[in-house]
Amino acid sequence: MGNVERRAPRLSKWNMPVDLISLKRDTEAIEIPAGVRRVLPAGTTVRISQFLGNAYTVVTDLGYLCRVDARDADALDMTPPEQPEQAPGTFSEPMLWDQLKTVFDPEIPVNIVDLGLIYSCKITSPDDGKKIDVKMTMTAPGCGMANVLKADVERKLGQLTAVKSVHVQVVFDPPWSPSRMSDAAKLQLGLDLDDRGDPMVHISR
Repeated sequence: MGNVERRAPRLSKWNMPVDLISLKRDTEAIEIPAGVRRVLPAGTTVRISQFLGNAYTVVTDLGYLCRVDARDADALDMTPPEQPEQAPGTFSEPMLWDQLKTVFDPEIPVNIVDLGLIYSCKITSPDDGKKIDVKMTMTAPGCGMANVLKADVERKLGQLTAVKSVHVQVVFDPPWSPSRMSDAAKLQLGLDLDDRGDPMVHISR
């Protein structure tokens, strides 16, 4: 039997597949927003609500919202796009922010920078490589996905050339509000651009 070409899923206006998918095998997932790990049995019917960064957000037939890592894309009969490799010796501040923008809130199709979750980013340059310290927040105190997003940031920044260590601290003072989002994020989500709030992102060496 020859190779079977996978059918491209129908997409909504948000570029999200609208077809229902039956999981091909037992699949590890993280329940949103509780942050609890669970296994979705083979045959579970899901709908993909978004694929951003390195994970799919799916809605199960029982109404659970879950995050499925891109490494399990085959269980969804999907093929994730290849992630570009970082060129050696090219670390820069813009590269750092571009990398942070590849981390997404699993419930909202906006990256954590434009969502206003990054409060500060400090870069130091000891002899053995760069050290990055990040302070970030969640959209709500007690969000169970805090450790998941924290690990995403640490992993993504740790992939950058010349970065020796990454430390991420999740804080809730000051509390997050929609006013901290970028204008692009507000436009995407249909929010009022006049609600600007105070700028919170600081970068230092």
